[in-house]
Amino acid sequence: MARNLAPKCKQCRREGEKLFLKGEKCFTDKCAIERRNYPPGQHGQKKGRLSDYGGQLREKQKVKKIYGILEKQFRNIYKLADKERGITGDNLLQLLESRLDNVVYHMGFGSSRSEARQIVRHNSILVNGHKVNIPSYLVNVGDAVEIDKNAKNQLRIKSSIETANNRNFPSWIDVNVNEMKGIYKMKPERSDLPASINESLIIELYSK
Repeated sequence: MARNLAPKCKQCRREGEKLFLKGEKCFTDKCAIERRNYPPGQHGQKKGRLSDYGGQLREKQKVKKIYGILEKQFRNIYKLADKERGITGDNLLQLLESRLDNVVYHMGFGSSRSEARQIVRHNSILVNGHKVNIPSYLVNVGDAVEIDKNAKNQLRIKSSIETANNRNFPSWIDVNVNEMKGIYKMKPERSDLPASINESLIIELYSK
């Protein structure tokens, strides 16, 4: 499967904010944004003005990097969001948050979305008691997501869930740390999601 292989810290610097692509490192002073908060490259410190289209494109690229998906997948999610009732921008973010790799990340089973995606692909996740190894699988409200018994002793999973427990879990999921199991209670409200994302720019871009 195609992947974005660009260095993760450079991706954050390009967008000018933390995208939390490196797990625990993003919460320390070793984070690249803390040390060099400007785009990479020899012209990175030069300030330029973006056109309306440039701003829309930049926002779309940022969200794709946050959720670790490429253009074809992102466009398909937009089409689903556009067909659903309600506000398309809210629908888009809720669908992105409902992806299995993202749910696994928020439940603390992976320290980053890329690690959570790897855990899913390695057959370490059960959804309602059945193994699911497709990161793009959309989790429904009420679904139970848990670590397979054969993977519960993995040190990276144990370490990740302990760290996540210390930071608290999002309100739309319920996690039992001891059993390494969680429930996707509800779709997140827009107010629960990052305010730095301007989904309206993405909708404007795709609506042209």
